[in-house]
Amino acid sequence: MASAAFDLGPALLFCPADRPDRYRKAAERADAVILDLEDAVAPTDKPGARAALTAHLLDPARTIVRVNSVLSGELEADLLALADTPYRTVMLAKTESASDVGALVQHDVLALVETALGVVNAAEIAAADGVVGLMWGAEDLVASLGGTSSRWPDGRYRHVAAHARSSVLLAAGAHGRAAIDAVHTDLDDPVGLRIEAEDAVASGFTATACLHPDQVEVIRSAYRPGADRIVWAEAVLTAARSEPGAFRFEGQMIDEPVLALARRVLARSS
Repeated sequence: MASAAFDLGPALLFCPADRPDRYRKAAERADAVILDLEDAVAPTDKPGARAALTAHLLDPARTIVRVNSVLSGELEADLLALADTPYRTVMLAKTESASDVGALVQHDVLALVETALGVVNAAEIAAADGVVGLMWGAEDLVASLGGTSSRWPDGRYRHVAAHARSSVLLAAGAHGRAAIDAVHTDLDDPVGLRIEAEDAVASGFTATACLHPDQVEVIRSAYRPGADRIVWAEAVLTAARSEPGAFRFEGQMIDEPVLALARRVLARSS
């Protein structure tokens, strides 16, 4: 039951599902909330997290629930809890194949691709019925490879992580799905987050996930086009109304791909 489009806004904030005291604040601060039943919740606390999920409801249009992976032994219980809620958008942890998505036929699925096998199968996953978007994860990916760090000491992604990021983005784009960029785990590095978010929107990501409310506005600001970019987009689209095809504008050749870019700039500005 894939939606025609998935775009709730640029900043998607994770919130542990076993912390219902944080639900409302997360919803107020972010464009959408990801209530997390997986990594943020200890195994012994998962039953309580599921109970909290059903007892403290948020707006289902702006809420995503991250469920445990197909192989975790926890997914069936997650889905039983979800059946008692209005939530229909789920993020499937450690998605590794199109068949993994088959367990979620009643939901719109954000496939979280965060293992080596998942990255290799990213295009297959993106093409699966029910998938509305793909997200990638650096830390679990490197762990699945037996590595120790996804980043260089200067904060840049190592080559294997950067390759996975590009692979997931391309797979999502090839099948018309949303692409969600990974979290920036260094909560004390707003500059690094800003650089990554600016690169994400320039590269074609739909949104960036985050771990702390303080990261939300950094992401929103990075995705929001500057005033000069908005002026350019408006001028280009105005000029296009009197031009039947490709035309020259301020030294640049303007054709349909550039016009599409201008329309995206204005969409981001609203």
